[in-house]
Amino acid sequence: MSEAGKDIQAQAIDSWQIIRNRFGLICLSFLLVFATAAIITYIMPRKYRGRVEMKIERLQNKVQVFNRDTSDMLAGSDVFVKTEFESINKPETLYPVIEKLDLQKKWSLPSRQAALGKLQGNLNAQSMPRSDFVIIEFYDQDAALAADVANAVASSYMTQRIEIDSSQKREALERMQKQIAEQESLRDQARAKMLEAKKKAGIVGDWIAGGGPSITPGVSLATSKDGMVASREQAMLQSDLEVQNLTSELEQLDKLSPDELVARASGLRLDNPNLTSMTAEYQKLQITREGLSQQGLGRKHPLVQTADKQLAKSKELILAETQSYIEGLKNRFDAAKMRRETLQTYSKEADKEQISKGATYNDYKIAMDDVTYIEALLLKFRESYSENNASLQLVKSPATIYAKAEAEGRPSKPNISLNLALGGVLGLMFGLGLAFFLEYMDTTVKSLDDVERFLGVPVLAVVPKNVGVLHRTSGFNPDAEAYRILRTNIEFNRRNPEANCITVTSGGAGEGKSTTLCNLATVCAQGGYSVLLIDADLRRPSLHRLFDVSNANGLTNYLTMNIRLEDVVVRTPIDNLYFLPSGLLPADSAGILNSQRMSELIADVKSRFDLVLIDSPPILGVSDASVLSNEADMTMLVVQHRKLPRHMLMRVKQTVENVGGRVLGVVLNNVDVRSDSQYQYYTSYYTYYSPNNQAAAPGEQPQKRRRRSDAPAAPNAAPSPASRAPQGDLF
Repeated sequence: MSEAGKDIQAQAIDSWQIIRNRFGLICLSFLLVFATAAIITYIMPRKYRGRVEMKIERLQNKVQVFNRDTSDMLAGSDVFVKTEFESINKPETLYPVIEKLDLQKKWSLPSRQAALGKLQGNLNAQSMPRSDFVIIEFYDQDAALAADVANAVASSYMTQRIEIDSSQKREALERMQKQIAEQESLRDQARAKMLEAKKKAGIVGDWIAGGGPSITPGVSLATSKDGMVASREQAMLQSDLEVQNLTSELEQLDKLSPDELVARASGLRLDNPNLTSMTAEYQKLQITREGLSQQGLGRKHPLVQTADKQLAKSKELILAETQSYIEGLKNRFDAAKMRRETLQTYSKEADKEQISKGATYNDYKIAMDDVTYIEALLLKFRESYSENNASLQLVKSPATIYAKAEAEGRPSKPNISLNLALGGVLGLMFGLGLAFFLEYMDTTVKSLDDVERFLGVPVLAVVPKNVGVLHRTSGFNPDAEAYRILRTNIEFNRRNPEANCITVTSGGAGEGKSTTLCNLATVCAQGGYSVLLIDADLRRPSLHRLFDVSNANGLTNYLTMNIRLEDVVVRTPIDNLYFLPSGLLPADSAGILNSQRMSELIADVKSRFDLVLIDSPPILGVSDASVLSNEADMTMLVVQHRKLPRHMLMRVKQTVENVGGRVLGVVLNNVDVRSDSQYQYYTSYYTYYSPNNQAAAPGEQPQKRRRRSDAPAAPNAAPSPASRAPQGDLF
């Protein structure tokens, strides 16, 4: 599959997932809009329809003097018909209908304007695409009145259009009469001007210089000297070309050295047979001289010296002939320049004479052309006036009615099926739009990619929704597999095996931090690790309730009093798992945790246990978690799926790093696996647990991890659940 196809498929999957996640919202929006449409349809009044179908005729409304092409107007059918049917809704068309049918009284309205508003509100004029047909519909609760109003609107439109067309033509004919009178006055003035110009030019009859009558405006005036002007211009052109050619040739010869002139002498066009023979002789001497050099004769050899003298003499003769040729070119160049200047002087004088004599003829020609043009324009004005005056007497119908309105037997409004269908479609569209809008506005963490892209740390585990406390269950529990994955990822992401102290925090309360830590400790202990679980959440401790122990004595007692660690650590019913409760809540929890005693405690338990897990309060809003992040080797973030915005999670990570802590990774907690297809791969281990799986045989224990060499083993027999470890039995 191509990249574009993969992108489309991924977008389709994401869209389908959004629909699944917000299916309830979509259904609720659909039902609300559909119910609203049904209620509105039920309470709407029933109205009957009066329908008229008519065709608008394309009459020539405007008076035209010239026969212009009207195909453009006919081609714009949609624009023409749209303009006409919009005029149906205008007050000039509807007021006569109100007066004719006395609608103000029938509808019991206070004014004519109110009747016009109701008439316009229930009137619907439509033009059919690419057609001259127009449909007029009127809706009313009285079927007979609906038909009468529709027919009256069509009749009023035709009446109004006939009156407008006739009025426009009458006004145009009046303006045309004024134009005819003005053109006749202009024609008389042009004739007088033409006779005056004819008299000045000395022209007899209607013939002008050049041998022909001027009957068409725009014809150029021909004179007897046109041929002389053409000859003079041709001579000047030839003179310019000769000067340019001689200039170019002289410039090229001036750039050549004497040796280059001798070498190119054969290429010069000279009518001198001596130069040709001398050039041939010079070339023979060069060949002879080259042959002597090839025979090994030196420059002082008599034969070589003789050949050199002959070459020099021949070169002098050739240079003398070429210099004579160049002098001849210069003489020709000077003569050509003088000839060109003479032609230019003569041309200027001839042009002045021609202009002075031709102005009189041109004045006459221009005046005669003006007379011809005005007479042609007058002829067209008179013809158009006669045609439009005749058409004004013949009244043509501006529209043809093909179907008159008749009273209908059943109401047309409301259209129940259409309204319900539209309500359903709009409800579905509204629900989908609202779902996608909320998804777009939702800035919480929705996927693994969100976590890794915005926080830049790996996702250590994905914990499904509704996972309980593992040590309270028996037998094989599929929920434990998520924490086994978490345990494995912690091992692989620890850079230093000695970094065994991990604090767990979150951005806000209620994200499952304590439950996650309790289950992780349980799984690690079952895997053979000796684990100490410390409840350092001195704001709202909750781990003691998960193990059903009291927190009267615990961490705060050890940090504030001179007692032994064995006096406050509780051995849980789970092998290898020990628990240090929070103790009584102090007034300054951050001060107690940020103490030398706390640092010594962490250093001590790190050497005695394989893994030390510390539960801390949410890091945003209090400083306790920041202190613990600095003391612990690593910090693990618990993020509840679709709860906190991304910018708050980024602030959580930044807060940990600002105090010198290192973020190990993120546990994505309380994930609804149906919300994203990618989570199904992370929770597919559920399919490997069948209902027939039984608990492990009595006495069978998972393989334990080797304890630290400096930590003595715990007692073999575990006491009753949540009992206090005797002094000296713990370590």
